[in-house]
Amino acid sequence: MESINIQGKISAITEAETRRHVLDVVEAYLRRLGATHILITGLPMPNRPIDNLVQRFRWPDERNGGIEAATLSANDGALTMGLMRSRPFIWDIPEGDAEHSELCGAARPGTQMVVVPICEIHPFQALVLGAGGALRCTSVDLANLSIVCGTAFRRLIEMGCISNQRPGELSTRERRVLELTALGKTANEIAELLDISQRTVHAHLQNASVKLNASNKTHTVVEALRYGQINM
Repeated sequence: MESINIQGKISAITEAETRRHVLDVVEAYLRRLGATHILITGLPMPNRPIDNLVQRFRWPDERNGGIEAATLSANDGALTMGLMRSRPFIWDIPEGDAEHSELCGAARPGTQMVVVPICEIHPFQALVLGAGGALRCTSVDLANLSIVCGTAFRRLIEMGCISNQRPGELSTRERRVLELTALGKTANEIAELLDISQRTVHAHLQNASVKLNASNKTHTVVEALRYGQINM
């Protein structure tokens, strides 16, 4: 019965003609699981705004009488947590998380949150969050959510509601230099492989470091992996 229901959701998304219809399907599924707080958003590159990437934001602040939050910080700890994983998971919001995440604080410590990273639409990244005191999400639900949410974002991109290109992304050559760096190649070896000068190699590394807000070469590689700019 569940597989038929999920197939129906996927069909509803792929046949949808409006962004609202796509998002309604995802939200309805999350609410069926007990979510009272919903966030469906693309994820920006470092130091870039998130506003234009947010697709649906219905996040009541339980500390403020349930009034829905009006703003979302790209640096919110819950979003950063989503960038650390590639598969959906359940998070029990601890007391201390409210200090690092307005989303967690608004949903209240002790509440469960389902986190669904969308990272297969390379290099685009997105995140779906659902939280609620009565949230119940099995391993089957997590797998189904991943499929439904991934299908939803692919449909939104197909319809032109979202661009799969993000401001601040690395150039093709910057990505290639970082991929070779991650494989342990030296600047000299990279220069020979790409038929460019070592100075150009270092320039690409520096540009990538600035875009990713990284402090050194190793950090740049790590951030490039985290933001889906390179694959290994």
